[in-house]
Amino acid sequence: MLTELLQGTDAGGFLLIQDSAGYCGRHLLKSFISAALNREEVVHVLHFEVSEEELTDGFKGSHIQRLHFHNAYTDPLGWTDHPAFTAHHFNLEELAHRMKQTSHSKPVTLVIDSLSWVLRHQSPPAVCNTLQQLRKGGAVRAIIGLLHADMHQRGTVGSVCHLATSVITVAPGMKGDEAVAKLTKRSKSGKVMQDEEVFSIKEDLTVIVQSRPSHVGGRQNDAEEQETDPTANLTFNLRLSDTEREAKEKLALPFVFSREKKTALLHSGPGSGRILYEPDASDDYDQEDPDDDLDV
Repeated sequence: MLTELLQGTDAGGFLLIQDSAGYCGRHLLKSFISAALNREEVVHVLHFEVSEEELTDGFKGSHIQRLHFHNAYTDPLGWTDHPAFTAHHFNLEELAHRMKQTSHSKPVTLVIDSLSWVLRHQSPPAVCNTLQQLRKGGAVRAIIGLLHADMHQRGTVGSVCHLATSVITVAPGMKGDEAVAKLTKRSKSGKVMQDEEVFSIKEDLTVIVQSRPSHVGGRQNDAEEQETDPTANLTFNLRLSDTEREAKEKLALPFVFSREKKTALLHSGPGSGRILYEPDASDDYDQEDPDDDLDV
């Protein structure tokens, strides 16, 4: 699934890369930028945490001409008189104005490095509202954002992930050059697909999906648990043997009449007793139903 996501994000899509202190997701973010440039897309980058020189390290060829940087690294809070870009400029009007200043007519891919800096200086509802407006307004073709999940509360991370159409959570792998990516992709129909892959990134920012984490042992254990009889270790028996089942079928229940007993009760033979009752004139016999006034 990681290779599929690198091939292109759907129009209006929002891809979120979650990392932590254990593994930095910026290398994977640069791989997505390189893949977008190779598809001849126009990419605008809002960089808050690293310089433009560090971000362009590894990019080669003429594709870099379609890469536009909005510098929020030198003055992210606007302490100077003329800041290039600040966290407070993260709104629909400002972003749309800056992206229209380029000569390219194609819809652009917006890369945010990182959303954590914006969330530290703007409220989460305002950031989510801007992201949603960018997705639906047509100002950008797609959004790719980096989020340091361990810097925020769980509710904030969940709100941003809820907006994303694809979420990649990266963690260190077993080897030094490997990493594990847990992927969640939501299609337009609402279907959610999840996967987990091991990958590595080469010097030219090419992503190599090496293998999937081994879950063979876990799957075998699950199969064994499903095949295990839950009644095997009980102190009493829930099943009947053939002899017990035969004895049960022959047992006559006290309130179940046999055919012979039903015939004897319904068809009385000669000599059986009968009760005849003839009411006297003094008997108080009411022909109406005594329970007629009850709602039954």
